[in-house]
Amino acid sequence: MNLAWYDWVGIAGTIMILAAFFLLQAGRQRGDSLPYQLLNLFGAGGVLVSLLGQFNVSVFLLELAWVAISGYGIVRSIRARRQPRLPPS
Repeated sequence: MNLAWYDWVGIAGTIMILAAFFLLQAGRQRGDSLPYQLLNLFGAGGVLVSLLGQFNVSVFLLELAWVAISGYGIVRSIRARRQPRLPPS
């Protein structure tokens, strides 16, 4: 088995996505946490890079959506942290 650099990036991306999912299922991460969203974003980006070796349109669309949704989650999390918290009534 002879793996190119983009294959290794794709493997790392796959590991990041699976680690994020495992940590969520194990209760070690929240779905709206920044580390969870970043693992998904960079993981999907890594899988996209791996498509330089052999393009697959269905994987491309899935990972592109994964990047977009993760980016949305990151922006949403950052905005939520910037809003002042009101004391309970």
